[in-house]
Amino acid sequence: MTISTVPLNDGLSIPQLGYGVFKVPPTDTERAVTEALEVGYRHIDTAAIYGNEEGVGAAIAASGISRADLYVTTKLWNDRHDGDEPRAAIGESLDKLGLDHVDLYLVHWPTPAKDNYVHAWERVIELREAGLARSIGVSNHLVAHLERIVAATGVVPAVNQIELHPAYQQREITDWAAAHDVRIEAWGPLGQGKYDLFGAEPVASAAAAHGKTPAQAVLRWHLQHGFIVFPKSVRRERLEENLDVFDFTLTDAEMAAIDALDPGEGTGRVSAHPDEVN
Repeated sequence: MTISTVPLNDGLSIPQLGYGVFKVPPTDTERAVTEALEVGYRHIDTAAIYGNEEGVGAAIAASGISRADLYVTTKLWNDRHDGDEPRAAIGESLDKLGLDHVDLYLVHWPTPAKDNYVHAWERVIELREAGLARSIGVSNHLVAHLERIVAATGVVPAVNQIELHPAYQQREITDWAAAHDVRIEAWGPLGQGKYDLFGAEPVASAAAAHGKTPAQAVLRWHLQHGFIVFPKSVRRERLEENLDVFDFTLTDAEMAAIDALDPGEGTGRVSAHPDEVN
């Protein structure tokens, strides 16, 4: 089984399916990441605020997998945007991960009330130039935030990691990203279990038609849209199931039916709004 990759606007590429450790307890992270690596994941997405970078690092160190075969993402937290804090923050993250660089470093939230996300982006650009991150991007940035950082620096993020699932597709952001060659990473790709996504008729029908689970059908929908996804689980059987999505293709009609689960009214968000996280 080969995980597909997608090209980034900086000339590098990224595995399209990874393992996210959001809300994985620090005490359970090493085991969970070890199992993810054992079943075939090579892309791990963590963040300073998750408090589990040490566990990710321990699993990587014990895995015996070549660093060149791993893709590791972490993120700059909201209280580290000012001054030289981004450089200190990535240094702390690298120490915990046991790495000399990450493959992708993201500004976690724009924190617009503090109005310092342009400065944070400027400093993150410097981190890439210093070799501490191979690629750089943002998370939870709306179009207004994206346009402002690009206007200020001339540097377009490689990715924008946003809440995205069938009931909340954020088409304004995805359209902007497509026009500017920015890859979308979908967090909460299965809706975090906060609504009956798997019971939705288009999802259930697509799953049945291909002999797959509803979760696999939704993950396949993401992949066919070109999104990068991080399904989260701490159960080995679910880790394996989430990875088993590269041997079937949804039809155009199935894709369109799942697309229609979001009426485009912006009502399907299940987590925080970027303007309210500061």
